[in-house]
Amino acid sequence: MIAQLEPFHAIAVSALAHRLAAQGRSVIHMEFGQPSTGAPAAAVAAAHRALDGDPLGYWQSAELKARIARHYHDRDGVTVDPARIVLTCGASPALVMAMSLCGGPGAQIAFARPGYVAYRNNARALFMEPVEVPCGPDRRYQLDAEALAALDPAPAAVILASPANPTGTVIARDELQRIAAVCRARGIRVIADEIYHGITFGAEAPSVLQFAPDALVVNSFSKYFSMPGWRLGWLVVPEDLIEQANARMGNLFLTPPVLSQQAGLVAFDQDAELQGHVATYARNRDLLLAALPALGLNRIAPPDGAFYIWADVGHLTDDSLDFAMRLVRDTGVAIAPGVDFDPVEGHRFIRLSFAVATPLIEQAIERLIPWFAAQQRG
Repeated sequence: MIAQLEPFHAIAVSALAHRLAAQGRSVIHMEFGQPSTGAPAAAVAAAHRALDGDPLGYWQSAELKARIARHYHDRDGVTVDPARIVLTCGASPALVMAMSLCGGPGAQIAFARPGYVAYRNNARALFMEPVEVPCGPDRRYQLDAEALAALDPAPAAVILASPANPTGTVIARDELQRIAAVCRARGIRVIADEIYHGITFGAEAPSVLQFAPDALVVNSFSKYFSMPGWRLGWLVVPEDLIEQANARMGNLFLTPPVLSQQAGLVAFDQDAELQGHVATYARNRDLLLAALPALGLNRIAPPDGAFYIWADVGHLTDDSLDFAMRLVRDTGVAIAPGVDFDPVEGHRFIRLSFAVATPLIEQAIERLIPWFAAQQRG
């Protein structure tokens, strides 16, 4: 039996956007959470040096694992043995590995709805049962301890995302502590998707390791470090799962790119450059939030982090995929349809990524305002 997965519909929007660009149209890509900035300059220079002098064989960098462990100590005040860190080919394999370490076919994995499309589809690919917990604007689209305590039966694991995709909202410190306590009491494994850590706008985003030292934590160089194409991430695992985590990495993925590991080690010490990127995202966020009333989009939860706005367009459409396709055809602005992130309510939502350069955000707003006005008149 082959697991049946839903497509990632934003890919179809993006494909149309690229076809339009090939025809000479001006296209602004706001459909993916992909930083428009490149890797830190010092990381690129390190990669050049590695190309000139390193044979680039199979390798997991002990030095990089130690640097990641120091990052958790410096940022979150927690001690992580470098042996608990498995380097991966981006966050996607780390997520697959984490889920597979929490149970076999039929095991339940809970997460918030709306949530990242791969949570649902990875669970199905592993023949696990996704348990999508509806989390509306009253909860700022986030799981809380009360919702987890009410699940019957208790799931094998729960995925927490803070800041979250597609909403950018953060779980507050005290709520994260309560969630960890519920999971501990009910025997629920915690998987924390912390890929957007480092990208916040005045909000605190503590690591779940402060409250659940035995959590599985997924992270990556793709977002804060602005290195999506380098395919480098990591998974923090509890001590009892180290052997099985390494077995999965070795058999399924072997090693992450060695060139990326060399660059990633240097990227960790480029905070000044990277914080400049975060300042750009903050400006973009402010521009979009200021423009939303002119677009007629008033039902949102302002993002605390990441680089997304999750907006209710139910007064304009009940088909967010068709809406996104028409938008890119008419304006050249590509966005993600909400059905990727919420199969129940997502037909009336869209996600806009503001990870692009600020001048492109300004151009997008100029195109979106008259288009949305025409939709409301229609």
